[in-house]
Amino acid sequence: MGRFDYLTTSVRLSVKGENVEQDAGFGYGIATLCLGVRERGSLNAAAKSMGMAYSKAWRVIRDSEASLGMQLLDRDGAHGSVLTPEGNRLLDAYFEIAEELNREAERLFREKLA
Repeated sequence: MGRFDYLTTSVRLSVKGENVEQDAGFGYGIATLCLGVRERGSLNAAAKSMGMAYSKAWRVIRDSEASLGMQLLDRDGAHGSVLTPEGNRLLDAYFEIAEELNREAERLFREKLA
């Protein structure tokens, strides 16, 4: 393989509702934002950790929820936010599938270049 040893693969997973034309579904950025909510207990803290404005984070979540047809966050005003049960299931599945896809892509890449 030689010349290709330093190359790696990266696959980005996107989930969207049926018959949805827009790209507002659920991808890496929204998954990372949701993970931040899970870990930090608020959308504001999650947005700040990503260098994102709180208003943009709300818009991203709102657009994603509309696209998916499900609520991702339970909001509790000054007490923060938590992922809904559906949001937790989607987030866990997203990262598990993304990890599997990336492992398989790397394996196939190495196999094809051998």
